[in-house]
Parts: sequence; structure tokens; C-alpha cells
Amino acid sequence: MAALGTVCRRCSGRLFRCLPSIVNGNVSHSCMVESKQSFLPERHFNPQPRYFTQSYRCLFQLPKFKSPLGKGKKQEYSERRLLGYSMEQMYTVVSEVEHYKEFVPWCKESTKFGERPGHCQCILEVGFPPLSERYTSLVTLAKPNLVRSECTDGKLFNHMLTIWRFRPGLPDNPNTCILDFSVAFEFRYAIHSHMTQMFFDEVTKTMVNAFLKRARQLYGPETIKSRQLKVSVSS
Repeated sequence: MAALGTVCRRCSGRLFRCLPSIVNGNVSHSCMVESKQSFLPERHFNPQPRYFTQSYRCLFQLPKFKSPLGKGKKQEYSERRLLGYSMEQMYTVVSEVEHYKEFVPWCKESTKFGERPGHCQCILEVGFPPLSERYTSLVTLAKPNLVRSECTDGKLFNHMLTIWRFRPGLPDNPNTCILDFSVAFEFRYAIHSHMTQMFFDEVTKTMVNAFLKRARQLYGPETIKSRQLKVSVSS
């Protein structure tokens, strides 16, 4: 005859011990709740109960960062273009920060305040998956050559600086100009840099196109087709 053993089961956090018995030649188990005060001496339970555990692995896991709360990586982007609009026209488009929410990608709010000669402040709110940021920028203006915007109180950024510089374009066409655009930013935490890397690459590379589209709405078609220019680097 096969040996009979104790069977242990756990249900809803409670341990049951099932004892074998033979009734009319059939084996059956009678179960009782295991507690600190057992109804049967410990010697009746042989062999000792075995407990089995099963490990689970989640199918989706966030990437592992060496220091997710460490300092974010500084990122920079710049480009130079010859545009088919005058310096004054492009300066107007860029300096009117209160209208950014109407055409700048992912800009949800833009409010200008604190205007004084050569300076103003603006509150900007940008939303991009999976983050949203509301911050204040100090804007420096030098018509028609410069619009400089620097984040002063962002919770998401340690540093964010955007610069638009305009200078004359083709000698025989006053309705052209050369644009030097640059943006540099650094997230407060490294995890934000990883989460939004691809998103910000897309935003920065399409930023100038968004302002050109706005210029077309205000001033009509470009006098020439805009084109990229090489940026010379002096050593």
C-alpha cells in the first residue's frame, strides 16, 4: 500500500493541514486550520509540510538609471537659416510672446507681464508626454536684432535659455534676413532627461518652422525659400 502523507494547503492567508484516513478502502483527507494551539501533537504530522513560492516578473519595467534623481544632462541645439522675411518682421513674430500659445507646439499658455524698455517677463506652460511644466521667463529685447528668453523659476529645469539673433540677409533683398537660433536646457533630474529626450529633439528641430508658419499668416509668402546655412566654428 502506498504511504500516506500529510497534505498542507493555504487559502486566504490561512494554513490548512489535511490528515489522511481510510474509510471503506478509500483514502480521504480531513482538513483543519493550523493555529498556534494545534489540536493534534506535532508528531502526528509527518513529513513536515513544505511551502512553495512562485516569483513573478512584470512585462513592463522602467529602464534602470544609475541615479534617477541625479543631475540631468545638459542638451543644446542650434541652427542658422536664410529667411525670406525682413529682420523687423521676424523680430515681431518672436518678441510677441503672448501669442505663443496660438502657434508654438505644445505651448498651452503664454502671458506677458512686467514690460519695461528692453525687457519683459512671461509665464509659459508647456505640456509634453509625460510631463507638464509652468515657468516664468525673463525676456531680453533688442529690436530688431535679438530676443533672448531665460527660464528663472522652473521646477522641471535647472536651466533653459533660448536665443534668436537676426541680421541682414541678401544685399539686394531687404525682405530677407539671417537667423541664428539656439536653445540650451538642463533638466533638474536625470530621469526627466531620459523620459523626454526624443520629444525635445522633435520640438527644437521644428521650432523655427512654427515661427515661419506664423510669419506667413501675418505677412504672406516668403520672398525667397528659406534654407539652412553652415555655421562656421572658429578655433
